[in-house]
Amino acid sequence: MLKVAVLASGRGSNLVSLLESEKAGSLDAKVVVVVSNHPQARALSVAREHGVESLICPQPWRQEDREAAQTAMSDALQEREVGLVVCAGFDRVLVGSFVRRWEGKIINVHPSLLPAFANTLHAQEEALSHGVKVSGCTVHLVTEDVDGGPIISQAAVPVLSGDDVASLSARILEQEHRLLPAAVSLYARGHLRVEGRTVVVGEG
Repeated sequence: MLKVAVLASGRGSNLVSLLESEKAGSLDAKVVVVVSNHPQARALSVAREHGVESLICPQPWRQEDREAAQTAMSDALQEREVGLVVCAGFDRVLVGSFVRRWEGKIINVHPSLLPAFANTLHAQEEALSHGVKVSGCTVHLVTEDVDGGPIISQAAVPVLSGDDVASLSARILEQEHRLLPAAVSLYARGHLRVEGRTVVVGEG
């Protein structure tokens, strides 16, 4: 069975959705380790509550220090025979050497309809400030082009009159919880292939 590592920096709600799908038998994969760059991240507690190994990997701001940290993180994942890395609310950019080492084996969920509002941790706020009428989320393969990898799936949500960042984020998060486990399952079953910039879904 495909072994999955989840990188998470916050409360881990997408991690919960993955673990619940695994328990229900619909993930077609097993989360074997959760990695966070924040020692107090709720995601680490979620991992422990579900009997999943958790690791803390601080991500220094200096580029050379982050390179070393992510090399160590990559080594740890390889030691655990991880076959897919899932970025689920990880608030640090993966360095090029990490992405190249795991090429084709990293997916990310981003709270916007990419390519809109890419390369930001405040996509919902930016969507509201631009006055868009529709927002949403995207699951995509990770490349060295931040938030620019081939798109696996997207879901749109309306931006309602009176929305604030919290209400829009909650509506988007509901869709993230649906899309991310589905994408992992498709990957695990070998139902995703990349043709140019397009991800084709289907057997073989």
